[in-house]
Amino acid sequence: LCFTDEGRNAVDHAGGAHIVVDHIRSLCSKTDPASEKLLTVFCGMLMNYSNENDTLQSQLINMGVIPTLVKLLGIHCQNAALTEMCLVAFGNLAELESSKEQFAYTNIAEELVKLFKKQIEHDKKEMIFEVLAPLAENDVIKLQLVEAGLVECLLEIVQKTVDSDKEDDIAELKTASDLMVLLLLGDESMQKLFEGGKGSVFQRVLSWIPSNSHQLQLAGALAIANFARNDGNCIHMVDNGIVQKLMDLLDRHVEDGNVTVQHAALSALRNLAIPVVNKAKMLSAGVAEAVLKFLRSEMPPVQFKLLGTLRMLIDAQAEAAEQLGKNAKLVERLVEWCEAKDHAGVMGESNRLLSALIRHSKSK
Repeated sequence: LCFTDEGRNAVDHAGGAHIVVDHIRSLCSKTDPASEKLLTVFCGMLMNYSNENDTLQSQLINMGVIPTLVKLLGIHCQNAALTEMCLVAFGNLAELESSKEQFAYTNIAEELVKLFKKQIEHDKKEMIFEVLAPLAENDVIKLQLVEAGLVECLLEIVQKTVDSDKEDDIAELKTASDLMVLLLLGDESMQKLFEGGKGSVFQRVLSWIPSNSHQLQLAGALAIANFARNDGNCIHMVDNGIVQKLMDLLDRHVEDGNVTVQHAALSALRNLAIPVVNKAKMLSAGVAEAVLKFLRSEMPPVQFKLLGTLRMLIDAQAEAAEQLGKNAKLVERLVEWCEAKDHAGVMGESNRLLSALIRHSKSK
C-alpha cells in the first residue's frame, strides 16, 4: 500500500506508522525466524512509507525510529534480508539534516563499519555506501566513522580496485576515494588522520597523486587541499616536498587535461600558499610558472583557483608581484576576466589580483 502516494496518505491518516514503529520496538530483540520475517516486512513498509517524502521522513524521525533501527541493525546483522531493508530505510531518513543529529547519538558508525567489513558483493557495499555518504556530511559522525575504522576499509578498496577496468571496481574506487575526501572535511577527523604528517593515511593519500588513475589523482589532490586547512599542516607539507608532487601532477594535465584534476591541484596549491613562510619557498620552487601555464584555460573553476593561487603567492612578496605585473599575457588575461560578468567569482578574483599586483610590487 505504501508504494503509492494515495496508499502512504491513507496509512498516515490511520496512524499506521505509529503502530508499526511500536511493533518494531517490541520485537526488536527477538531473533526467531518468524519475528525476523515480520521485522523485515515492517522495515520494508517504513522504507516505502518514507521514500522521497520529507514530511513522512520527519514524522518517523520525530517518533524516534532511528535509535530503534540502529539497534535492530546490530542485533540482526546476520540476517541479510532484514539488514538490507533496514539500510534502505536509513538511506531515506539520512537525507534530512535533523536525522543526522539523532544518528550522531547512536552507534551507527560502528554498526555500519562492522557490516561493511563483512560484505563481499559489490551491490551490498554500494548499499552501505549510500547510507554512509549522507551521514558523513555530519562532523560528529565523520569522527565516529574514522574511529570505527572506516578509513582502513576505504584504503583497502582503493588498493584492490585501482588497476581494474571492471565497471563495478571503477565505481567502487570512485565511491571509496570520494568518501575518503569527505571524511577529511571535518576538522577533527582531518587532524586525527594527519597525525602530524606522519599518519599512514596521509602517506597513502600522497601516493595517489602520481597514480595513473584520474579518479585517484583527483581524490589525492582534494585530500591534500583538505589537509591544508591550518598553517601547521601547510608548513609541514611544503617542507616535505608536496609542492613538487602537485606541480608534476599539473604538468600531466596541461594539454587537454582533466579539468577536475587541474581544479583540485590548484586548490591544494592555493591553500598551501596561505602561511607567510610558504610563499617564498613555493615561488622559488616555480609554482607561479606552473600555474601560469593554465592561463589559456576557458574553464571558470580553473580560472578562479589559478587567480586565487597567484594572489596568495604574491602577498607581501614585492619581487614576485613586480615580475608577474610585468607579464603582459597575464595582465591582458586579467583585464579580460575583470569583465567576466557571467562568472562573479572569476571577475572578483581578477580585480583583487590586479590590485594586489600593484599594491605588493610597490613599483612605480
